[in-house]
Amino acid sequence: MKELIHISTPERVSPSAEEKQAFLFSRLAEFSSLIVALSGGTDSAFLAWAAQHILGERALSVTALSPSFSAHDRAKTEEFVTKLGVRHEFIETHEMENPAYRANAVDRCYFCKDELFSVLDELAQGRGFVAVAYGVNADDTLDFRPGHRAATEHQVLAPLLDAGLRKAEIRTLSQSAGLPTWDRPASACLSSRLPYGTEVTPERLALVERGETALRELGFRQFRVRLHDQLARVEISPDEMPRAFTPQMAAAIADRLKAAGFTYVSLDLQGYRQGSLNETLSSPGRPSVKVASGT
Repeated sequence: MKELIHISTPERVSPSAEEKQAFLFSRLAEFSSLIVALSGGTDSAFLAWAAQHILGERALSVTALSPSFSAHDRAKTEEFVTKLGVRHEFIETHEMENPAYRANAVDRCYFCKDELFSVLDELAQGRGFVAVAYGVNADDTLDFRPGHRAATEHQVLAPLLDAGLRKAEIRTLSQSAGLPTWDRPASACLSSRLPYGTEVTPERLALVERGETALRELGFRQFRVRLHDQLARVEISPDEMPRAFTPQMAAAIADRLKAAGFTYVSLDLQGYRQGSLNETLSSPGRPSVKVASGT
């Protein structure tokens, strides 16, 4: 009997963060000009910096202003572009005028991103930019994000995703580049604080913003104020929860959020986690949430 010979094949080595960054730079260099959608978070800030690094004045970062974009996020964005010298502009978007967006079905983000990319498409065409890009990363594909569909429909580029960059790698590379956004807590639009089916209104968004401003003033860093009718369900990162649960701080949180306009205040025992409102989509025994038209 012939002896079977096993030939081992070398294990495939995943590219390092630095190699992925090199790919990103080469990808960006393919474009003569580019508009970057800048929300001010870690991912979009890294992409804005990279585009500016490779394309210089041929790159323009654009931030959309609407009732769902907090004053805090605007200030952080202004701070970032000023410090890094990023070519940047603010524009207004009007997703609040769309009844499908205000209805806040599970695909609300689709209508928000559709409005954003429509405005950026118009800006690109009027200014002669060849493409629009946004900061979706490889980890984002693991979550429910209807906004990706709008990006696909508008042929928006996803350079970080193309490079296979994950969130942790983007933070590491941002720190190496000296970007102040490298450790910025995850952020999302204020509408993400409203449960699906609760109409998005300027008044509700302003209430949430006042509540989160109060938590920030109390010294908390990573949190969400989820609005449930008159109740504020406060999510705080696990490492900050011991401080939140002291009797004195718990009382201060309740007092400050009631002063902001909430009737009741609760602290979520599970703490902060991204996409917690999506938990209702798959929980057994819960009614299905109607998806707005346009799916």
